[in-house]
Amino acid sequence: MTELRWQLADDGGGQGALFDDVLERHVGSGEFRGMEFLHVNAKRIINELPQSSGLPFRYTINAYRGCSHACIFCFARPTHEYLGLNAGEDFERKIVVKVNAVERLRAELVPARWAGDPIAMGTNTDPYQRCEGKYRLTRGIVEVLGEAANPFSILTKSTLILRDLDVLIEAAARTDVHTSFSIGTLDEEVWRSSEPGTPHPRRRVEAVAKLNAAGIPCGVLVAPVLPGISDRPDQLEAVVQACVEAGATSISPIVLHLRPGVREQFMPWLERAHPELLDEYRGLYPRSYAPRVVQDRVSSIVARLVAKHGGVAPTPSRERQTPRDATPKPTGSAQLSLMPPVR
Repeated sequence: MTELRWQLADDGGGQGALFDDVLERHVGSGEFRGMEFLHVNAKRIINELPQSSGLPFRYTINAYRGCSHACIFCFARPTHEYLGLNAGEDFERKIVVKVNAVERLRAELVPARWAGDPIAMGTNTDPYQRCEGKYRLTRGIVEVLGEAANPFSILTKSTLILRDLDVLIEAAARTDVHTSFSIGTLDEEVWRSSEPGTPHPRRRVEAVAKLNAAGIPCGVLVAPVLPGISDRPDQLEAVVQACVEAGATSISPIVLHLRPGVREQFMPWLERAHPELLDEYRGLYPRSYAPRVVQDRVSSIVARLVAKHGGVAPTPSRERQTPRDATPKPTGSAQLSLMPPVR
């Protein structure tokens, strides 16, 4: 049985344990066959990011670690390595479940200790991944935030969010609620190959429309755009047009990032799925980010397409950083000191 590490490597004891010991290990059956759920009690559920993060939010909640969506490019993969698990199959099949998340949130929202700042969900792994249907932690979190009239946002790839329309509507009557879907492509082959555990992208477009029709503002991140794979103008136009027609409150592109830990998962996939692009990607990604000229090209195309179809213009580049950029960098203690762990 894998021994999990509840402290960050090289932390020196300053961070302390992220969770108590594993309470239970549940082996999945039925639709969860081949998965394992590690039940833990989180020491804290609201995570604070440093002001230097440059992100449009300061506080986050993540009820799960690991994600069955199995997106090959997921930013959060390296966070599993902090626990002594791997960023590949373990990330997709060994899901840490913070079973006390709702109770911790109630305790942390006590007015004497909490100022009511906006909270972002979906900054690490998807709050509506499949196991949310089993544990219902995100639903409980939404209910508590709504009761407290605390503003919040949710980023997801999952149509399971529609199950919670009732509590989202109730929360929106008391506070600001914003949602976003990540829809990188409508290309069937690209979708099936690169994010096999996610709902069909057209079902996600339908969910965007249903959320907006219900009065829950929902935007779209066209993310990630994969150079040479999903960045043709016709591919981008298919996404933009569908999302404009769905009433997306904003449409912003993000070109693929390949940070250490993600690169090691993505490049072998690329060699299998698109071997002809391997040398091109090695040239594009000597570092984590694609060259600015590539990012600007995609942004320009999407902006033109949004205008063509009558949608809401993309946000400025500074704000286009995906919330999942909040995941800590996994390469050494010097980098870890720049960003606290996403719990």
